[in-house]
Amino acid sequence: MLSHLSIRNYLLVESVELDFAPGLTVLTGETGAGKSILIDALALALGDRAEGGVVRSGAPRAEITAEFTIDRLPGLLAWLDEAGYAVDDGVLILRRVIDAGGRSRAFINGSAAPLALLKEAAEFLLDIHGQHAHHALLRPQTQREVLDAYAGAQQQAAAVGTAWYAWQAARAQRLDAESHSQARQIEREGLNLAVEELRALGDDLACWDDIQTEHARLAHVTTLLEGSHALIQGLDEGEAAVAGRLGEMSARLDTMQAVDDSLQEVAALLGSASADLAEALHALRRYAGHLSLDPERLAELDRRLADMHRLARKHRVQPEALADLLLQFEARLAELAASDDFDALQAAEDAAWTQYQAQANQLGALRRKAATALSKQVTAAMHELSLAGGHLDIQLQAVAEPRAHGLEDVGFLVASHPGLAPGPLAKVASGGELSRISLAIQTALSGVAGVPTLIFDEVDVGIGGSAAEAVGRRLAKLGETRQVLVITHLPQVAARGAQHLRVAKQASGSFVSSNIELLDADARVEEVARMLGGLKITATTRQHAAEMLAG
Repeated sequence: MLSHLSIRNYLLVESVELDFAPGLTVLTGETGAGKSILIDALALALGDRAEGGVVRSGAPRAEITAEFTIDRLPGLLAWLDEAGYAVDDGVLILRRVIDAGGRSRAFINGSAAPLALLKEAAEFLLDIHGQHAHHALLRPQTQREVLDAYAGAQQQAAAVGTAWYAWQAARAQRLDAESHSQARQIEREGLNLAVEELRALGDDLACWDDIQTEHARLAHVTTLLEGSHALIQGLDEGEAAVAGRLGEMSARLDTMQAVDDSLQEVAALLGSASADLAEALHALRRYAGHLSLDPERLAELDRRLADMHRLARKHRVQPEALADLLLQFEARLAELAASDDFDALQAAEDAAWTQYQAQANQLGALRRKAATALSKQVTAAMHELSLAGGHLDIQLQAVAEPRAHGLEDVGFLVASHPGLAPGPLAKVASGGELSRISLAIQTALSGVAGVPTLIFDEVDVGIGGSAAEAVGRRLAKLGETRQVLVITHLPQVAARGAQHLRVAKQASGSFVSSNIELLDADARVEEVARMLGGLKITATTRQHAAEMLAG
């Protein structure tokens, strides 16, 4: 349940703090006072898009905070726990901050959150029915969505859509294979030739670096042999060999160390150098021993490298990329083989069609059952809303071709008076009738929605007289089980509220602001009287208002 709403520097509102009670809360005010600001601000706290223009003139930022009591919403509590947001005392606080440049930040219980999570949380908390909802009801898609929502079949409808697209994809793949088989054959022949050439290289594809290294060594073996022998000569075998000179120096240092023991560290370093030199000489002799001229091996490596360079130039890649290229060609050949397996493609299409049929038939059964129940419920509500004798028929008509939304189209046919043949909403219902039918449908949906708070933004437009009284009674009845917030121009609806908020404009110098206040009993009489009598409020008007509030 919505328990508190704080709005700061949003449009015409400088600062408002509102506490909400269970039951029916009505929000009234003169046209242009800014009644919808409250709903718009709340929608921002629940993840709607924001623009810089919503920040009050002269303020650096707008801030909206909505507080909800959620101790009776185990689904939401579990969702918050999974998302990593702590909840204290069963309270959820959603906050939105929008700066003058249009950038915004969102928070869940004080922790930063993406807007997508605020929208997900909103699905547990409330439904907002806008003042133009009845216009959307004229669209066949909206009528179908309404029926699916009432049937609790949204997931099944999504599954039907997924199955339809899978069937279409399988069908398109089969048709594509049939119409492009010759082109695929040409591509396959070219790929087979390229794969044969690459496979002929054998292990060379994976040994490019090793082959290059060996080839470089064999190509320069003379230089390597001469260098190795020169190094060995200079280090150990020549007249001025380093090994001999190092030995003489070690002997002299031993003599010096006998006199001064502080040379022990120098002697150790020189001894280590002698050991390293001996190890280097051993490694050089072993290396030189493995070097040998091998013209035949060099010629073989020349040929292998030439083959790899040739294929690399042919396919416009580097030689080291040939191994990956072979894998790509083999994968494409496998795709082409699967694409040309017409029996397998037909089987896949048939399986996808069977799956679509099963899902669509299940959805159709849910729709037929819900259509009967929703028709009865809305018809009863229409009678209550001063449309006695009227009725709603929900028609399911088989489609000519299977569609993503199922095997049937949904149509709402209505007769607003006895004896009239049912017809499409757009052609039969007047504006006021359409508003009442829309309200009947919305309240029927609210009964299955499961959210604790319902908001109606001027859905009673175009209604008056006894119909307005019926609307007020219906909303009040709905408020017995849900928290309901209604923005209204009708005194008959306003009088039914358990809580009454009034929006009024105030001018202060060059600034105009909207103020929202909770009305006490006397102020409610004045407000309902204003709604009844306009600018001139008489004692009779006040008495009428008091009687409406008392009734």
